[in-house]
Amino acid sequence: MKKIHIIGLGLLGGSFALALKKKMPEIEFTGFDIDPRNQEDALTLGIIDRALEIPEKDTDVIILATPADTISELLKKTLDQIGKHTLVIDFGSTKEKLCQEVAQHPNRENYLAGHPIAGTEYSGPKAAREDLLDRKVFIICEMDRTNLHLKEMAYAIFDALNMKLRFMNPDEHDRHLAFVSHLSHISSFMLGKTVLDKMQDEKNIFDMAGSGFASTVRLAKSSPEMWAPIIQENKANVLEALDRYIASLQNFRDKIKADQFKEIKGDMREINRIRDILDLEK
Repeated sequence: MKKIHIIGLGLLGGSFALALKKKMPEIEFTGFDIDPRNQEDALTLGIIDRALEIPEKDTDVIILATPADTISELLKKTLDQIGKHTLVIDFGSTKEKLCQEVAQHPNRENYLAGHPIAGTEYSGPKAAREDLLDRKVFIICEMDRTNLHLKEMAYAIFDALNMKLRFMNPDEHDRHLAFVSHLSHISSFMLGKTVLDKMQDEKNIFDMAGSGFASTVRLAKSSPEMWAPIIQENKANVLEALDRYIASLQNFRDKIKADQFKEIKGDMREINRIRDILDLEK
């Protein structure tokens, strides 16, 4: 493995390159970003060695790390152009529609459907960190459809990055991510909106915002250019997650209104079980 090309030089694409450069310094990284400033920053920061719009023919791996609504067409175009020895991996947050659209592509075996479960509320190459992917989960969908020899190259990369692999069906991936990732971002954005709307009447409200508010609303600083497409691509699952969340909020509100505080305390104790679950997942 001598050459990797990255399309989308933001947080994930940039962090991937920085981490792998440290572990495999012999690899040359080329890349492209539709935003000229991102591309320039990626060169300045050493994320890529050369800027190229089209990967060279001898490229071993192509990483697609662009917004979710752009990956489908980009993936099909890339698969149309590559040789039989090039592996294409996407980092998109949705998988079902993507896998369906390339299911019959003649170069389907050159594609690995992936999703690194990592990120921050910041975006762009300047936010990239070489430790972002360390010990993080990397979800792979339809692994059996990727060529065996190309799969071995992917394993070498994930092992070098110290990532934990998980295997899922594309529909299972999208359904689960709607609840544990997409919903949390939406709720954070809406909490931010609620407080910003209140600020119209009470200018000093942020003076009373403590660490609890800051940690809960942190995700509202995330890039709309990234998250609006994710919600769009996973619409059905996001709507299901929102319906369940809204029902839980309404139930909680009804208990407050009915002075059922003993029941509320019991509900909170039951929900505290999530601490044990999250501790086991670490």
